[in-house]
Amino acid sequence: MEIKFVKADTLKAKPDPSTLGFGKIFSDYMFMMDWNKETGWQNARIVPFGYLSIHPASTVLHYGSAIFEGLKAYRRADGKVQLFRPIENIRRMNNSAERLCLPQIPEDMALEIYTKFVDCEKDWTPDQEGTSLYLRPFMFGNDESLGVHAVHNATFIIIASPVGSYYKEGINPVKIMIEDEDVRAVRGGTGYAKCGGNYAASNRAGERAEQKGYSQVLWLDGVERKYIEEVGAMNVMFKINGEIVTPKLTGSILPGITRKSCIEVLKSEGYNVSERLLSLEELTKAMADGTLEEAWGCG
Repeated sequence: MEIKFVKADTLKAKPDPSTLGFGKIFSDYMFMMDWNKETGWQNARIVPFGYLSIHPASTVLHYGSAIFEGLKAYRRADGKVQLFRPIENIRRMNNSAERLCLPQIPEDMALEIYTKFVDCEKDWTPDQEGTSLYLRPFMFGNDESLGVHAVHNATFIIIASPVGSYYKEGINPVKIMIEDEDVRAVRGGTGYAKCGGNYAASNRAGERAEQKGYSQVLWLDGVERKYIEEVGAMNVMFKINGEIVTPKLTGSILPGITRKSCIEVLKSEGYNVSERLLSLEELTKAMADGTLEEAWGCG
Protein backbone atom coordinates (compact mmCIF):
# COMPACT_ATOMS: atom_id res chain seq x y z
CA MET A 1 0.00 0.00 0.00
CA GLU A 2 1.07 3.59 -0.53
CA ILE A 3 1.92 5.46 2.66
CA LYS A 4 2.63 9.18 2.37
CA PHE A 5 5.58 10.43 4.45
CA VAL A 6 5.71 13.98 5.83
CA LYS A 7 9.17 14.81 7.14
CA ALA A 8 9.50 16.56 10.50
CA ASP A 9 11.39 19.86 10.61
CA THR A 10 13.39 18.73 13.63
CA LEU A 11 13.89 15.40 15.40
CA LYS A 12 13.84 14.90 19.15
CA ALA A 13 16.77 13.79 21.28
CA LYS A 14 16.55 10.13 22.30
CA PRO A 15 16.11 9.53 26.06
CA ASP A 16 18.53 7.72 28.35
CA PRO A 17 17.21 4.10 28.40
CA SER A 18 18.02 3.77 32.11
CA THR A 19 15.50 6.51 32.96
CA LEU A 20 12.52 5.20 30.99
CA GLY A 21 9.15 4.78 32.65
CA PHE A 22 5.96 3.98 30.77
CA GLY A 23 4.14 6.10 28.20
CA LYS A 24 5.64 9.51 28.98
CA ILE A 25 7.98 9.97 26.00
CA PHE A 26 6.93 9.70 22.36
CA SER A 27 8.81 9.23 19.11
CA ASP A 28 9.11 11.68 16.21
CA TYR A 29 6.28 10.38 14.03
CA MET A 30 2.82 8.85 14.11
CA PHE A 31 0.83 6.88 11.55
CA MET A 32 -2.67 8.00 10.55
CA MET A 33 -5.34 6.60 8.24
CA ASP A 34 -8.97 7.53 7.64
CA TRP A 35 -12.03 5.39 6.95
CA ASN A 36 -15.37 6.21 5.39
CA LYS A 37 -18.30 3.84 5.07
CA GLU A 38 -18.56 4.49 1.33
CA THR A 39 -14.88 4.63 0.33
CA GLY A 40 -13.15 2.43 2.93
CA TRP A 41 -9.62 3.02 4.20
CA GLN A 42 -7.72 5.91 2.64
CA ASN A 43 -5.08 8.61 3.11
CA ALA A 44 -2.47 6.45 4.88
CA ARG A 45 0.33 8.67 6.10
CA ILE A 46 3.26 8.94 8.50
CA VAL A 47 3.39 12.47 9.88
CA PRO A 48 5.26 14.34 12.64
CA PHE A 49 3.92 13.50 16.10
CA GLY A 50 1.52 16.22 17.20
CA TYR A 51 -1.89 17.25 18.44
CA LEU A 52 -5.17 16.23 16.81
CA SER A 53 -7.98 18.52 15.72
CA ILE A 54 -11.41 17.01 16.35
CA HIS A 55 -15.00 18.17 15.87
CA PRO A 56 -16.87 18.87 19.15
CA ALA A 57 -19.67 16.52 18.07
CA SER A 58 -17.28 13.72 17.15
CA THR A 59 -18.75 10.31 17.97
CA VAL A 60 -15.91 9.25 20.24
CA LEU A 61 -16.39 12.21 22.58
CA HIS A 62 -20.04 11.40 23.26
CA TYR A 63 -20.52 7.66 22.82
CA GLY A 64 -17.13 6.13 23.57
CA SER A 65 -16.53 4.51 20.18
CA ALA A 66 -12.83 3.88 20.73
CA ILE A 67 -10.57 0.84 20.82
CA PHE A 68 -6.83 0.42 21.22
CA GLU A 69 -4.03 -2.10 21.25
CA GLY A 70 -0.59 -2.41 22.79
CA LEU A 71 2.37 -4.29 21.39
CA LYS A 72 6.12 -4.04 21.61
CA ALA A 73 9.17 -3.97 19.36
CA TYR A 74 12.43 -5.23 20.85
CA ARG A 75 16.05 -4.59 19.99
CA ARG A 76 17.66 -7.97 19.35
CA ALA A 77 21.23 -8.91 20.22
CA ASP A 78 22.21 -8.47 16.55
CA GLY A 79 20.86 -4.90 16.58
CA LYS A 80 17.77 -5.59 14.50
CA VAL A 81 14.30 -4.62 15.72
CA GLN A 82 11.54 -7.22 15.94
CA LEU A 83 7.83 -6.98 16.76
CA PHE A 84 6.34 -9.50 19.18
CA ARG A 85 3.45 -11.44 17.59
CA PRO A 86 1.86 -8.51 15.73
CA ILE A 87 -0.67 -10.69 13.90
CA GLU A 88 -2.21 -11.65 17.26
CA ASN A 89 -2.65 -7.97 18.14
CA ILE A 90 -4.10 -7.22 14.72
CA ARG A 91 -6.67 -9.99 15.13
CA ARG A 92 -7.60 -8.86 18.62
CA MET A 93 -8.05 -5.29 17.44
CA ASN A 94 -10.32 -6.47 14.65
CA ASN A 95 -12.37 -8.41 17.22
CA SER A 96 -12.65 -5.25 19.30
CA ALA A 97 -13.64 -3.27 16.21
CA GLU A 98 -16.38 -5.77 15.37
CA ARG A 99 -17.80 -5.49 18.88
CA LEU A 100 -18.00 -1.68 18.75
CA CYS A 101 -19.12 -1.49 15.10
CA LEU A 102 -15.86 0.13 14.03
CA PRO A 103 -14.13 -0.81 10.74
CA GLN A 104 -11.73 -3.73 10.64
CA ILE A 105 -8.33 -3.56 8.93
CA PRO A 106 -7.26 -6.47 6.70
CA GLU A 107 -4.46 -8.41 8.38
CA ASP A 108 -1.99 -8.04 5.52
CA MET A 109 -2.60 -4.29 5.34
CA ALA A 110 -2.22 -3.86 9.10
CA LEU A 111 1.00 -5.89 9.20
CA GLU A 112 2.48 -3.78 6.41
CA ILE A 113 1.53 -0.62 8.29
CA TYR A 114 3.07 -1.84 11.55
CA THR A 115 6.25 -2.96 9.82
CA LYS A 116 6.77 0.28 7.90
CA PHE A 117 6.03 2.43 10.93
CA VAL A 118 8.46 0.51 13.13
CA ASP A 119 11.10 0.74 10.41
CA CYS A 120 10.58 4.51 10.40
CA GLU A 121 10.98 4.73 14.19
CA LYS A 122 13.46 1.90 14.78
CA ASP A 123 16.10 4.26 16.19
CA TRP A 124 13.74 4.88 19.12
CA THR A 125 13.95 1.23 20.19
CA PRO A 126 16.11 1.08 23.35
CA ASP A 127 18.63 -1.72 23.84
CA GLN A 128 18.75 -2.17 27.61
CA GLU A 129 17.25 -5.23 29.27
CA GLY A 130 13.64 -4.64 30.27
CA THR A 131 13.07 -1.90 27.69
CA SER A 132 11.21 -1.84 24.38
CA LEU A 133 9.46 0.39 21.87
CA TYR A 134 5.79 0.31 22.82
CA LEU A 135 3.30 0.76 19.98
CA ARG A 136 -0.16 2.09 20.74
CA PRO A 137 -2.52 1.61 17.79
CA PHE A 138 -5.96 3.09 18.39
CA MET A 139 -9.12 3.76 16.44
CA PHE A 140 -12.09 6.00 17.07
CA GLY A 141 -15.34 6.96 15.42
CA ASN A 142 -15.48 10.58 14.33
CA ASP A 143 -18.81 11.30 12.69
CA GLU A 144 -19.37 15.04 13.02
CA SER A 145 -22.92 14.76 14.33
CA LEU A 146 -24.85 13.67 17.39
CA GLY A 147 -26.84 10.44 17.53
CA VAL A 148 -26.17 6.85 18.56
CA HIS A 149 -25.41 4.60 15.59
CA ALA A 150 -22.64 2.59 13.98
CA VAL A 151 -20.05 5.07 12.76
CA HIS A 152 -19.73 6.20 9.16
CA ASN A 153 -16.26 7.70 9.64
CA ALA A 154 -13.28 6.57 11.70
CA THR A 155 -9.61 7.35 12.22
CA PHE A 156 -6.80 4.87 12.92
CA ILE A 157 -3.56 6.08 14.51
CA ILE A 158 -0.35 4.50 15.80
CA ILE A 159 1.98 6.28 18.21
CA ALA A 160 5.22 4.91 19.66
CA SER A 161 6.87 5.30 23.05
CA PRO A 162 10.21 3.94 24.32
CA VAL A 163 9.38 2.30 27.65
CA GLY A 164 10.79 0.53 30.66
CA SER A 165 8.67 -1.25 33.24
CA TYR A 166 4.94 -0.54 33.55
CA TYR A 167 5.16 -0.68 37.35
CA LYS A 168 7.38 1.50 39.49
CA GLU A 169 8.38 -1.72 41.28
CA GLY A 170 9.87 -3.03 38.03
CA ILE A 171 9.78 -6.82 37.95
CA ASN A 172 9.59 -7.09 41.73
CA PRO A 173 6.38 -8.43 43.34
CA VAL A 174 3.41 -6.04 43.54
CA LYS A 175 0.46 -5.90 45.91
CA ILE A 176 -2.99 -6.33 44.37
CA MET A 177 -6.40 -5.67 45.92
CA ILE A 178 -9.30 -8.08 45.42
CA GLU A 179 -12.23 -5.96 44.24
CA ASP A 180 -15.58 -7.14 45.61
CA GLU A 181 -17.71 -4.05 44.97
CA ASP A 182 -17.28 -2.91 41.36
CA VAL A 183 -17.06 -5.30 38.41
CA ARG A 184 -15.00 -4.89 35.27
CA ALA A 185 -17.24 -6.71 32.78
CA VAL A 186 -19.93 -9.35 32.30
CA ARG A 187 -20.48 -11.99 29.65
CA GLY A 188 -22.19 -10.53 26.62
CA GLY A 189 -20.62 -7.13 27.28
CA THR A 190 -17.34 -5.67 26.09
CA GLY A 191 -14.94 -7.43 28.46
CA TYR A 192 -13.12 -9.27 25.66
CA ALA A 193 -12.71 -6.06 23.63
CA LYS A 194 -9.90 -3.63 24.27
CA CYS A 195 -12.07 -0.54 24.39
CA GLY A 196 -11.44 2.62 26.33
CA GLY A 197 -14.67 2.48 28.31
CA ASN A 198 -13.61 -0.70 30.09
CA TYR A 199 -10.59 1.08 31.51
CA ALA A 200 -12.40 4.30 32.38
CA ALA A 201 -14.95 2.29 34.37
CA SER A 202 -12.18 0.52 36.28
CA ASN A 203 -10.61 3.73 37.57
CA ARG A 204 -12.81 4.01 40.66
CA ALA A 205 -11.63 0.66 41.99
CA GLY A 206 -8.09 1.51 40.93
CA GLU A 207 -8.20 4.70 42.95
CA ARG A 208 -9.40 2.83 46.03
CA ALA A 209 -6.62 0.30 45.60
CA GLU A 210 -3.97 3.00 45.27
CA GLN A 211 -5.20 4.79 48.38
CA LYS A 212 -4.76 1.54 50.30
CA GLY A 213 -1.24 0.97 49.00
CA TYR A 214 -1.97 -1.54 46.25
CA SER A 215 -0.60 -1.43 42.71
CA GLN A 216 -3.50 -3.09 40.90
CA VAL A 217 -7.00 -4.54 41.24
CA LEU A 218 -7.86 -8.24 40.96
CA TRP A 219 -11.29 -8.48 39.35
CA LEU A 220 -13.91 -11.11 40.16
CA ASP A 221 -16.66 -12.23 37.79
CA GLY A 222 -19.54 -9.82 37.38
CA VAL A 223 -22.38 -12.23 38.25
CA GLU A 224 -21.50 -14.41 41.22
CA ARG A 225 -18.60 -12.25 42.40
CA LYS A 226 -16.55 -15.28 43.36
CA TYR A 227 -14.50 -16.37 40.35
CA ILE A 228 -11.15 -14.77 39.57
CA GLU A 229 -10.95 -13.08 36.18
CA GLU A 230 -7.98 -10.77 35.61
CA VAL A 231 -5.93 -7.90 36.97
CA GLY A 232 -6.39 -4.38 35.63
CA ALA A 233 -3.39 -4.47 33.30
CA MET A 234 -2.79 -8.17 32.77
CA ASN A 235 -4.07 -11.73 32.92
CA VAL A 236 -3.15 -13.91 35.89
CA MET A 237 -1.81 -17.42 36.43
CA PHE A 238 -1.40 -19.58 39.53
CA LYS A 239 0.53 -22.77 40.18
CA ILE A 240 -1.54 -24.88 42.57
CA ASN A 241 -0.25 -28.31 43.59
CA GLY A 242 1.67 -28.67 40.33
CA GLU A 243 -1.20 -27.49 38.11
CA ILE A 244 -0.90 -24.12 36.37
CA VAL A 245 -4.33 -22.51 36.41
CA THR A 246 -5.51 -19.44 34.54
CA PRO A 247 -9.13 -18.25 34.29
CA LYS A 248 -10.76 -19.47 31.10
CA LEU A 249 -11.91 -16.97 28.50
CA THR A 250 -15.65 -16.55 28.93
CA GLY A 251 -16.20 -13.30 27.03
CA SER A 252 -15.65 -11.04 30.02
CA ILE A 253 -11.85 -11.44 30.11
CA LEU A 254 -9.41 -9.80 27.71
CA PRO A 255 -7.66 -12.53 25.66
CA GLY A 256 -4.08 -11.52 26.36
CA ILE A 257 -1.35 -12.16 23.78
CA THR A 258 1.18 -12.74 26.56
CA ARG A 259 -1.32 -15.08 28.25
CA LYS A 260 -1.64 -17.11 25.06
CA SER A 261 2.14 -17.17 24.62
CA CYS A 262 2.72 -18.33 28.20
CA ILE A 263 0.21 -21.15 27.81
CA GLU A 264 1.86 -22.30 24.58
CA VAL A 265 5.37 -22.20 26.04
CA LEU A 266 4.35 -23.90 29.30
CA LYS A 267 2.58 -26.72 27.45
CA SER A 268 5.58 -27.18 25.15
CA GLU A 269 7.74 -27.58 28.27
CA GLY A 270 5.47 -30.31 29.63
CA TYR A 271 3.58 -28.37 32.29
CA ASN A 272 -0.01 -29.20 33.16
CA VAL A 273 -1.94 -26.06 32.19
CA SER A 274 -5.66 -25.65 32.87
CA GLU A 275 -7.92 -22.88 31.60
CA ARG A 276 -10.85 -23.13 33.99
CA LEU A 277 -12.95 -21.40 36.59
CA LEU A 278 -10.93 -20.56 39.68
CA SER A 279 -12.85 -19.35 42.71
CA LEU A 280 -11.46 -17.00 45.30
CA GLU A 281 -12.32 -19.67 47.88
CA GLU A 282 -10.15 -22.25 46.09
CA LEU A 283 -7.27 -19.80 45.84
CA THR A 284 -7.37 -18.74 49.49
CA LYS A 285 -7.60 -22.39 50.56
CA ALA A 286 -4.51 -23.17 48.48
CA MET A 287 -2.73 -20.26 50.15
CA ALA A 288 -3.70 -21.55 53.58
CA ASP A 289 -2.68 -25.18 53.06
CA GLY A 290 0.53 -24.38 51.18
CA THR A 291 -0.45 -25.84 47.79
CA LEU A 292 -0.27 -22.42 46.13
CA GLU A 293 3.27 -22.53 44.79
CA GLU A 294 3.39 -19.45 42.55
CA ALA A 295 1.25 -16.56 41.35
CA TRP A 296 2.10 -14.20 38.52
CA GLY A 297 0.71 -11.81 35.97
CA CYS A 298 1.20 -11.97 32.22
CA GLY A 299 0.66 -8.88 30.15
